[in-house]
Amino acid sequence: MAEFLSDENFNEKVKGANGTVMVDFFATWCGPCKMIGPVVEQFAKEYEGRAAIYKLDVEDAAGTAMSYGVRGVPTLIFFRNGEETERIVGAPTKDELREALERNING
Repeated sequence: MAEFLSDENFNEKVKGANGTVMVDFFATWCGPCKMIGPVVEQFAKEYEGRAAIYKLDVEDAAGTAMSYGVRGVPTLIFFRNGEETERIVGAPTKDELREALERNING
C-alpha cells in the first residue's frame, strides 16, 4: 500500500531519498484521482524495492502542494535522488504510468 505523505515528512521521504520516488498528488473528491488510485496502489506493491510510491492529499498537505505548483489533481511527480525529473498532470493510463515509472527508474 502506498504510504501517505504530509507537509511534515515530505522532505525526509522524498527530498532525502536515494533512488526513484513517485508522488501522487490527489484529492479525495477528485474523480480521475479515484480512477488511478488502484493502479497507484498496485504499482506501490509491484515496484517495491525499485521505487518508492507515495500519495499526498493536497488538502491535508497544502503547503507542499503549493510549493510544487500543483494546481490540478491528479498530478504525479517523479523524483530521482531528491530532484524532480518528470511530472504528469491529469490521469495517465496504466501503460503510460508504467512507462513513466520505468523511464524514471532506468534513467
